[in-house]
Amino acid sequence: MASDLDFSPPEVPEPTFLENLLRYGLFLGAIFQLICVLAIIVPIPKSFEAGTEPSEPRGAEVTRKSKATAPSASKRPKKETKKKR
Repeated sequence: MASDLDFSPPEVPEPTFLENLLRYGLFLGAIFQLICVLAIIVPIPKSFEAGTEPSEPRGAEVTRKSKATAPSASKRPKKETKKKR
């Protein structure tokens, strides 16, 4: 009766290439999602925020240039009339 029990490991086929690709792709996707969630939860250090301030004057220069070009574009050329003699 004890000899009737079979304790050998079950025969499981080895995973195919696509199954391995799917498995590791899901692991990488889960790691990427965890990194994204942590990026939202963890606050940004103040040193990085100070580095973005120099970009603000550039934006102001761009708006100044666009304001300077706007009046010149809206000016109409003077109407040239011939002098009457």
